[in-house]
Amino acid sequence: MTDGSSKSVRSARHAVVIGAGFGGLAAAVRLGARGYRVTLLEALDRPGGRARVLREGGHTFDLGPTIITAPFLLEELWRLADRSFAGEISLSALDPFYRLRFSDGTTLDARAREEDLLDEIRRLAPADEAGFRRFLAASEELYALGFESLAHRPFDGLGDMLRALPGLVRLRADRSVYRLAARHVQDERLRFALSFHPLFVGGNPFTTTAVYGLISALERRHGVHFVRGGTGQLVEGLVSLITGQGNAVRLGARVEEILVTRRRVQGVRLADGETIAADVVVSNADPATTYGRLVPSAARPPATVRRLSRARYSMGVFVWYFGTRRRYPEVPHHTILVGPRYRALLEDIFDRQVLAGDFSLYLHRPTATDASLAPPGCDTFYALSPVPNLRAAIDWTREAEPYRCAIERLLTSTLLPDLPAQRSVSRVLTPLDFRDELDAPWGAAFSLQPLLSQSAAFRPHNRSSSLRHLYLVGAGTHPGAGVPGVLSSARVLDAVVPHAAALD
Repeated sequence: MTDGSSKSVRSARHAVVIGAGFGGLAAAVRLGARGYRVTLLEALDRPGGRARVLREGGHTFDLGPTIITAPFLLEELWRLADRSFAGEISLSALDPFYRLRFSDGTTLDARAREEDLLDEIRRLAPADEAGFRRFLAASEELYALGFESLAHRPFDGLGDMLRALPGLVRLRADRSVYRLAARHVQDERLRFALSFHPLFVGGNPFTTTAVYGLISALERRHGVHFVRGGTGQLVEGLVSLITGQGNAVRLGARVEEILVTRRRVQGVRLADGETIAADVVVSNADPATTYGRLVPSAARPPATVRRLSRARYSMGVFVWYFGTRRRYPEVPHHTILVGPRYRALLEDIFDRQVLAGDFSLYLHRPTATDASLAPPGCDTFYALSPVPNLRAAIDWTREAEPYRCAIERLLTSTLLPDLPAQRSVSRVLTPLDFRDELDAPWGAAFSLQPLLSQSAAFRPHNRSSSLRHLYLVGAGTHPGAGVPGVLSSARVLDAVVPHAAALD
């Protein structure tokens, strides 16, 4: 990994970014464009955070995010670095976005064209066509408020929240996404199809604020895209933008402490004892890790630490990555296998915190779009199952293999016949890996749940209210998890971090 030493580095204020997930990578690009000399520090031996890549046996596995729904946020980063996104990154628009396969064997394809999608609705639940149209209109209103108006502006306090309140009240943000869907359609399968999206960002559809109904409009407006070569191509591209700006990316550099003097950050100390001075520090670590471990104890804001320790965190995920010796051409790029229970299963995961005997699965087959991600004649897959986070009393050292076997049995009986004989490469990630490799509190895959009480001004702020020149990005900050959310958290920095020339 280059440190940018081949280019002359600007004489400028120095910014240190902790963590090379999408939030940290985007923050480094934006700070570089604002005149800072930037050093990005990543504890692992590869960049990407949740979006890192595994290559084994000729298969390429994206370990985390697999789709892009707001490509304009990435295009903006390339423009800031005076580069061409389209010239370096190849996106494939997916149609259908995904296929829902319900436990009764019926299916619904989320089609890109509205008329094609309406054909699917008429086939599955014809009596709900008018209600479905009304839901789409409501989703558009939520998109205009939640994404266009609120996602890219800072929420530093209650004043910012009060200014947003009239819109939130008008659109009934106090309701859940499921209640929003149920208000418009009656068929339970369609209610699932219109309300499950919060699971993509770590939320329970029965408790997540209805603002997240905007995800349907986000998909419809901007499409669902796959990066040719895998999402890891984006990570490599962003690293290239940073080093192309003359800035540094250091791997295997674990930050042990943020240095603070008189309530102002001064830099960081690494695990090996090295200290790096900085005028600005941006943390892409989880807010609970930032305030509870990285900030020295004497400088920790007690109310913030206490609130984060009591917060409601997202579910964990169990992910099985596997390759097959044959292809399964009838399986689309994305399939969601919906289990027999919806509300009760989510109560098991989020409330009762028990490992249920049934499950729903997200099955990713990237080789449906890009055959280069597997050896010739083979397929690459990952199957993701939402599970309780580590606040549950589940021993994953014992439960991982039986759970994987249960997933394999379901896939064999539904979509992937003869899977045990055809399987080649096989790896799993559990909440233990999220805790141990990514410093995720409780092994939560998406940090804080997207509840109304944990959103906007009630979520950790992008600008620290207790320490000068400390900023936060990533899934646990405003506006939230998911690739659009973490990229937007870095976009907020443009409003709160002074230009390097203006820093006091």
